[in-house]
Amino acid sequence: MKQKVPVSSIMTKNVVKLNITDDLTKAESLFKKYHIRHIPVVKDNTIVGMLSFTDLLRISFVDAVDDDDDVVDVTVYNMFTVEQVMAKKLTTVSPETTIKEVAEILASKEFHALPVVEGDLLVGIVTTTDLIKYLIDQY
Repeated sequence: MKQKVPVSSIMTKNVVKLNITDDLTKAESLFKKYHIRHIPVVKDNTIVGMLSFTDLLRISFVDAVDDDDDVVDVTVYNMFTVEQVMAKKLTTVSPETTIKEVAEILASKEFHALPVVEGDLLVGIVTTTDLIKYLIDQY
């Protein structure tokens, strides 16, 4: 297996992101449209948080309600802001961080995506799926 390969070689560079002022309805729409599970939250392209699809599930009553799920979701989403629901204490990596280091971070934490930053500016995102695809390519 290759050694010291930078995460920039496997990260997603064209990142779907939310602005801190966006609402949760927009977030849900982006999750569904792009079939993703994590969206970095930015303010002027500076990373300020990370929202996961699981975060949305935690605040919704989808499992408890059979009828009018969309109405319930919108009502619940209007009760919270992206800033209230997103993770704020982020672990980030730089584009030069090795894939091995990223794998070690993700294996030791309880999240599945890391923002890739240069300074405070978001330049990419790397997920456990990216790591799995990289491993598959090695065989």
